[in-house]
Amino acid sequence: MKKACVIGAGFGGLALAIRLQSSGIATTLVEARERPGGRAYVWERDGHTFDAGPTVITDPSCLSELWALTGQDMAGDVDLMPVMPFYRLQWTDGSHFDYSNDEAKLRSEINRVAPGDLAGYQQFLDFAGEVYREGYVKLGHVPFLDFKSMIKAAPALMKHQAWRSVYSRVAGFVQSEKLREALSFHTLLVGGNPMATSSIYALIHKLEKDGGVWWARGGTNRLVAGMVALFERLGGTVRLGDGAVKIHTIGNRAHEVETKSGWRERFDAVASNGDLMHTYRDLLGDTPRGVEYARSLARKRWSPSLFVVHFGLEGQFPHIPHHMILFGPRYKGLLEDIFDNGVLPRDFSIYLHHPTASDPSMAPEGRSTFYALVPVAHRGKLAVDWDEVGPILEKRILDEVGRRLIPDIHDRVATKFHYAPTDFEVDLSAYMGSAFSLEPILTQSAWFRGHNRDDVIPNLYLVGAGTHPGAGIPGVVGSAKATAGLMIEDLRG
Repeated sequence: MKKACVIGAGFGGLALAIRLQSSGIATTLVEARERPGGRAYVWERDGHTFDAGPTVITDPSCLSELWALTGQDMAGDVDLMPVMPFYRLQWTDGSHFDYSNDEAKLRSEINRVAPGDLAGYQQFLDFAGEVYREGYVKLGHVPFLDFKSMIKAAPALMKHQAWRSVYSRVAGFVQSEKLREALSFHTLLVGGNPMATSSIYALIHKLEKDGGVWWARGGTNRLVAGMVALFERLGGTVRLGDGAVKIHTIGNRAHEVETKSGWRERFDAVASNGDLMHTYRDLLGDTPRGVEYARSLARKRWSPSLFVVHFGLEGQFPHIPHHMILFGPRYKGLLEDIFDNGVLPRDFSIYLHHPTASDPSMAPEGRSTFYALVPVAHRGKLAVDWDEVGPILEKRILDEVGRRLIPDIHDRVATKFHYAPTDFEVDLSAYMGSAFSLEPILTQSAWFRGHNRDDVIPNLYLVGAGTHPGAGIPGVVGSAKATAGLMIEDLRG
């Protein structure tokens, strides 16, 4: 039996490990933290359950497919619940927009917030459907291993003006600035600037519209736990709390994986779900390939980091839905500060996650669980002392949530803590604290991202946000499908 090692138990690593084990390849999953999940980590504090990272589950079919590989049903391990509305978007003037795939309600919302833009929205939806079919259905699970594969995709990219930004394309269809923001903010959820990210990423709108937005009962990490349970039932091995420190090579082949505890084992193939820079600079740092590619990665554009305030409140808040976007007074200028200028602005937009709106089990009886997330520049652009700045920014964020939604928020706080760019850097070995790996601009997409199979070490593979198609749960699960196809073919050959 062939043996493979997958480094990193995030969604991408788990999905890859399941696919390999399902195909009969003996797979070991190595994870540095004491719990699986990667960015989908979880904390339990004072009776509250706090999900660390991704909370928006889309395209559930890409997940259920992992169970179906061996004739199993995801529902046996994970209870997915629909979320409605998908998001409530609120602006500083108090106006709001409930965003969903309920066609009648959505059209009513557009007529209310952006009268006259309904026809333009339909044109945008048609465009999003086209790029969804080209960029996700046809190419989302296909590895780009050479430039010829990029050339083959070029006609579709040209047809859909992939060099233009999502915001630019949206603005060509609708006139209302609020609706433009409502239809372009999604790229922020995968680390992209709506003003710079390729218009291909408009496919996210179609992805959500067709597949819905879902929540795993008990928290996103219950989805992680379900994937681990499936992997172990299939006979896979999980090593927790023992991170990889080195990928040993002989000649141009990966030979062994060594962990912090001193454990070493030989494998026929090695895949990394770790941070791209960490993989090459650290795990392969004494190889020419590691040194060379790390130098190349340092010249690329990396996505921003995040500052997240987790807090539990006394009371319940039926007026606050599961997901909210609290837009600040600026859109374009704020994005420039985060992505280009590298400053910490006085204003911000907040993604507010309120899981107890759908799932009361996330908090003790009579309480509510929240997190408030704001994008911030990565540490390569914003060199501040987060030990000093963190408590200040935490208070400012809670103040803003209080001003707009919960006036007595500080009196209600039962527990709270924050997670800063330095935590991404330390806990996840994320280069410069980047929360989404490489920024998803056109010149860092498909063939221009990390390749699913390394160009020089033929039995070394990549999976996760740094590879095609990119960040987000469907993205990294799609990258696992592409990488698994290569690994299975290579190992059986």
